[in-house]
Amino acid sequence: MNIALWIVQGIAALGFVYSGWLKAVQYDSAKQSWKWVKDVPRALVAFIGFAELLGALGLIVPQAATIAPALTPIAAAGLGAIVLLGAVFHAMRKEYREIGVNAVFLALVLFVLIGRLLTA
Repeated sequence: MNIALWIVQGIAALGFVYSGWLKAVQYDSAKQSWKWVKDVPRALVAFIGFAELLGALGLIVPQAATIAPALTPIAAAGLGAIVLLGAVFHAMRKEYREIGVNAVFLALVLFVLIGRLLTA
């Protein structure tokens, strides 16, 4: 189970680093990749990006360093809230393809959240 959790944590972290980096640092690239970015204030897009970057760190670092490993499921829960709110946002805009991406990442972070709580 621990190996599966690490694999999922790694996949989720990579996805959130990519997404967060585009939103927080590469705003113009984010506008080209996702049409919703043009309709949201730049500061909010950057805030979401930085939250995703911090969450990605939280998925890996506390567990890997065995320093406060309880922070890993907390990071997973925070990222779950971000993608759940993102899915609601995309549903309101009828961007159904984006909801699929949110659903995949929600499943990944829920797996990490539940798995790490059960193995603690």
